[in-house]
Amino acid sequence: MSGIKKLKTGEVLFREGDESDAMYVVKSGRLAITKSKGSGEIILAEKKKGEMLGEMAFFDHKPRSAGVKAITDAEVIVLPFSSLYAQFKTFPEWLKAVVKTVNSHLRNANARIKNLEQASGADEEVFPPHLVTRLAAVISLIGFKAGEKTEGGLVIPFSVLRNYCIQIFQQPTNKLEKMMEVFSALGLMRVEELGEGKRRITLVKHDVITAFVDWYNKYLFTEESKRVPLTEKEMPALRALVFYGSKIEPDDKGYVQVSLTEMQNNSMKDLNTLFNVNDADSLAEKKLTEEKQSASDGQLTMKFKRQELEEILPFWEIIFALKKVPSRG
Repeated sequence: MSGIKKLKTGEVLFREGDESDAMYVVKSGRLAITKSKGSGEIILAEKKKGEMLGEMAFFDHKPRSAGVKAITDAEVIVLPFSSLYAQFKTFPEWLKAVVKTVNSHLRNANARIKNLEQASGADEEVFPPHLVTRLAAVISLIGFKAGEKTEGGLVIPFSVLRNYCIQIFQQPTNKLEKMMEVFSALGLMRVEELGEGKRRITLVKHDVITAFVDWYNKYLFTEESKRVPLTEKEMPALRALVFYGSKIEPDDKGYVQVSLTEMQNNSMKDLNTLFNVNDADSLAEKKLTEEKQSASDGQLTMKFKRQELEEILPFWEIIFALKKVPSRG
C-alpha cells in the first residue's frame, strides 16, 4: 500500500531474505543497508533524504538481498510494485530491456563477489575443525594438570601450556595465541600481561572449554548425515530462545515453553536485535525444539529442553568465533 511509513530508530524496514513487494524513497532521516555477518551484521551503506532503496527486486521479484533499518527516526515513501508495473508498461521496449539488463548485471556481480569471498574464506581457514579440538584440549589438559584454583578461575603457567603445545601435541603456537584471544573475547579465559614477557593465564570457564572439547570431538566423528549443524544465521534465534527460556522454570521433563510473540515484541529492548516469530523454525526442523504452536490467546509459542540449548550455545559461539579469525594480521 502506497503512502508514508514512519520508522523509529533501530526499527527494521525489511530483512535480508524477505519477500519483495515495494521500493522506497527516503523522505527524512537516515537508513542503513545491512548484511548478516556471523552473529551480528555489517552496514554496507547509508541512505538519506531523496535516495531510493529496494528497487532491484522490481524486475525479478527475488527476495531482499540485504536488510534495511533506521539509523535515526525516519520516514519513507512506499512505492508498491503493483502500482509501478502499470507505469513501467508505458516505457519503450528498448528502455525496458536496458534497465532490466543493468539490474541483472548488478545481481550477477553481487553473486560473484559473494562466491569469491566464500571461496577465499574456505581456502584460508585458520582453524580446521580437528585443530580446534587439539588446541582446546591442550588448554583443558593444562587446567587439570597444573591449574591453581583462585577466586577468578584456574591460573595456569603459560610456559607449561606452550611446551605441551609444541613438544607433546606438536601444534603451532601462533594458532594457540589466536585461540587464546578468541577465548578471552568470549570470557572463557583471561590473559594478563605482567611485563618482561611474563603472563598470567586464568581459565575463567575451564568446565566449558573441557565440555566443548568432548562435544566437538564427538560431533566431528559422528557420521555427517547424523550431525545437527547450525549456521551463523540461526545463532540469534538460538541466543534469544536461551535468553527467554532461562527466565522460565522447566517442567519435570526439562522443557520450557516460551511465547514467540512476546519475544518478537520485546527482543529489541532486551537483546538489541529483532527476533521474528519465524526465526526459530529451522531449529525446529533440526529437532532442537518442538514445532511452534498457536495458543488459545492467539500467541505463538515454542517448547524446548532448556538445558540442551543452554549447553550447545557456547559451543557454537566458539566455533563461529574461530571461523571469523582472519588468516593474516
